[in-house]
Amino acid sequence: MEQQTNRPHTLSPVARKKLLKVSTATLTSQLVLRGLRNTFIQGVLPLRPEKRMVGYAYTLRYAPAREDLGGVVYDNDTDIQRLAVEAISKDDVLIIDARGETRAASLGHILATRVMARGAAGVVTDGAVRDSVGFRELDGPTYVKAVHATTSSVVHYPADMNVPIGCGGVLVLPGDVLVGDGEGVVVIPSHLAESVATDAFEQEVLEDWILDQVEEGASIKGLYPPSAEMRSEYERWRAAQGPFPEERAETVDAAR
Repeated sequence: MEQQTNRPHTLSPVARKKLLKVSTATLTSQLVLRGLRNTFIQGVLPLRPEKRMVGYAYTLRYAPAREDLGGVVYDNDTDIQRLAVEAISKDDVLIIDARGETRAASLGHILATRVMARGAAGVVTDGAVRDSVGFRELDGPTYVKAVHATTSSVVHYPADMNVPIGCGGVLVLPGDVLVGDGEGVVVIPSHLAESVATDAFEQEVLEDWILDQVEEGASIKGLYPPSAEMRSEYERWRAAQGPFPEERAETVDAAR
């Protein structure tokens, strides 16, 4: 087992800010345009849907448990689950390959609390968590497939950390950018994160503008998608905005 801690790419502050504002739906659309069709983690829902998440994948891989390995007494110096918890860095997301297995938890509240205390951006598992009430009180977001009271070693054997995994049917590489919202989690390859952040943000600015026209009674014909004439009108409007149009609007409102 070789531990890899270096991130292939660190987000610029502007890209991170944009990823905190755009939806996972928009991000998946941008990834489809780049030929990536399987990036949304299946069957995983947020315990705190009001929380947004942007961070870097730090992976933990479980294999099926076997009775002669491990046990309910965990060794903090050798157990890979515990080593992963203590290896988390600021803005990492602990993402767990639990094989979709929900007959026992893949993480508990105390370990998740330690993960968050180390500055993690969140926790994602395609398995279950235990002490779920405590998870809902954590400051950071958690995305899970289920809840289960039984301890992890009954079903899971922690096999490796910070290696490529599958989570909810999606490949996750260490350092991939993970974005979560009220719908779930999308995986963005690190080398695409900057361009995806920029294009997704601009897509939502355009769609917000279109929505404003529709709410005022406009037909979607020639508007969604925009015709050349409507695109020109939008571009004139966009050129008058700052880099973050909604912030400009908030500033104007505050000044009134």
